[in-house]
Amino acid sequence: MKNLENRLFHEYRLKFYLNGNHYLMFGNTRGETHPHTWEFTLNILVGRETFVEFNQYERAIEQLLAPYQNKVLNEVDPFDAITPTLENLVEYFGIRAQELVKQIGGRVLSIEGSETPTRSYVISFNDAFDSFELDNYTEEVKKTVIDAVLDDILEDMKN
Repeated sequence: MKNLENRLFHEYRLKFYLNGNHYLMFGNTRGETHPHTWEFTLNILVGRETFVEFNQYERAIEQLLAPYQNKVLNEVDPFDAITPTLENLVEYFGIRAQELVKQIGGRVLSIEGSETPTRSYVISFNDAFDSFELDNYTEEVKKTVIDAVLDDILEDMKN
């Protein structure tokens, strides 16, 4: 039986919404300005020994998105120079979210952005695990986790 107490990390999933407008350029032709409610989902990795209240992450990301709420994104930096496509929004906010979350004590594993329920763009930050300092864990904690993983593997092999 997998024991959650024997994990080095915890993962949180937080969703945020950005209400705004944008338009796209097609050659020299400007498309129609239209509204969106973009949804951003962040998966955040936190060390086992770290406790951070959800609202710290929420406030940081909400402050990141605040200057863009209810605006025509094409008129707000950096989207006055970068086309505010779903992909560019996810990449821009993903990089900034990474910086903010790291300052608070977590790591962004991935960010997913969607502009419709059926269309999403996802960026995975595969190096999130690498940036945690495993040296901060005692040998006892490391041994407990390794033993638990091996027990899980053996149990799975029996089944």
